[in-house]
Amino acid sequence: MEKMAKPRDKFVYSADKRVPETDDIHVSEISADSEVERLSAELKKAETLLKRTKTISAQRLEEIKSLKESAGSEKRGVSEDAEKIRTVYDSLLFDYNKLTEEKSEIGVALEKSKTELAAAKESLNNTRSELVKSHKDLYVTREEVILSQGIIQSLESQKKSVEYDKLHFERETKRLRVELDRMKTTPLLMGTVVKMIDSDHVVIRSSAGPQLVVSAPMDMTEKELAPGTNVALNQQTFSIAEVLPMLEEPEVSALELVESTNVTYEQIGGLGDQLREIREVVELPLLKPEIFERIGIEPPKGALLYGPPGTGKTLIAKAVANATNATFIRVVGSELVQKYIGDGAKMVHELFEMAQKKAPSIIFIDEVDSIASRRTDDTTSADREIHRTLMQLLAEMDGFNRRSNVKIIAATNRLDILDPAILRPGRFDRMVFVPLPDADGRESIFKIHSEKMTISGDVDFKELAKMAEGTSGADIKAIVTEAGMFAVREEKMSIGKSDFINAIAKVAEAKKKEELPVPEHMFY
Repeated sequence: MEKMAKPRDKFVYSADKRVPETDDIHVSEISADSEVERLSAELKKAETLLKRTKTISAQRLEEIKSLKESAGSEKRGVSEDAEKIRTVYDSLLFDYNKLTEEKSEIGVALEKSKTELAAAKESLNNTRSELVKSHKDLYVTREEVILSQGIIQSLESQKKSVEYDKLHFERETKRLRVELDRMKTTPLLMGTVVKMIDSDHVVIRSSAGPQLVVSAPMDMTEKELAPGTNVALNQQTFSIAEVLPMLEEPEVSALELVESTNVTYEQIGGLGDQLREIREVVELPLLKPEIFERIGIEPPKGALLYGPPGTGKTLIAKAVANATNATFIRVVGSELVQKYIGDGAKMVHELFEMAQKKAPSIIFIDEVDSIASRRTDDTTSADREIHRTLMQLLAEMDGFNRRSNVKIIAATNRLDILDPAILRPGRFDRMVFVPLPDADGRESIFKIHSEKMTISGDVDFKELAKMAEGTSGADIKAIVTEAGMFAVREEKMSIGKSDFINAIAKVAEAKKKEELPVPEHMFY
């Protein structure tokens, strides 16, 4: 009985167990769940102990009842035992009540823990939301930083560009200021040195006209101030400021043929003898001057091409320009006629000077009859100016060395009106007559001009040459072009014989309408 009445070890909820405090809310969610499981396990353990205690109490009561029934006689002894049992029962009841209180305390603690766990979860969710928001803010801030860096780099590049523009504009401003100062300076007069009197004085002819005696600059030698030298003069003191280079008239410089023509001797038909003579006069002295020295004759100065219009005089000059590497200077006679007195003669002089400087060179004067017409007594002031230009041309043709590398070619279709002075030997040593082409010449000209055309098989150029009797090379070119136009008009695949026949008739009819009377024996 004493063994049964001995109180069993009872579960005591330790008050020393650590209850989560508010300061420890920052535990993770997994730790909170484990704490709840631990508390639930302890609660189940307490409930199991309570049930066990109730079972033991019930067994004790059954034993007491059985003892009361079996030991009625021993009531007093049993009473004592009952008192002990009552005491044990009271103890158990006390333990039961205490366990009930502990259970309620555990429930309260569990509810508090759940509340704290919910609060911790809510705090954790809030912290997570704040963390996500912080990450978003950080991402936005990072993008703003990257954008700011791009803006800063752009601003830096713009700053460099502005600084470069500033430096460029400062340099441009300095240059413009220098240019403005230069433009504000007083212009200088142009003069020509006439003669050097001594080492200290020079006679100058100013552009205004009068001759002046001025002091020679100390830094200029007598060689630099040779007669004919162009100098710049101060407007007030007429002192020599600087020496100017020799100036060329722009009209004369523009006469030089920079780009060669594409005309060759093979493209000129029916003028074999004329081409041979012109090549002997122009090409041979330039390419092989030793032949003339060996034979002991002087090469011709130049050649005059004359004949009816359209026979190929200018074309021969173009072929010469293409065949030779010499400087080719082309001038129309009317270009040498100037407005003011002396300008034409000056231009002729500068023309020959330029040819001499750029030798070997060829001067081609087309339509020479415009300045070399026959001189008469009944003249006007304009005619006298043309005669001055002609006299300067004659003087230049006589003046330069015979064996110099300068050749003259002139062309005209009015030989009858030329001045006899320009026709004498020594000026134009070779006079080449360029006649209308014969039948063979016309045939070759037809072939040359129709070389790139699509011609049908029924075209006979020999027959066409006979039909085009009396036409010039220019007329034949017009006939070929007109035949092509007839074929284009009818949208043919090639040019036929009928097209050429119609073209010959059309050109011949137009030529009859435009034909003017020609002086007798002008070309023959």
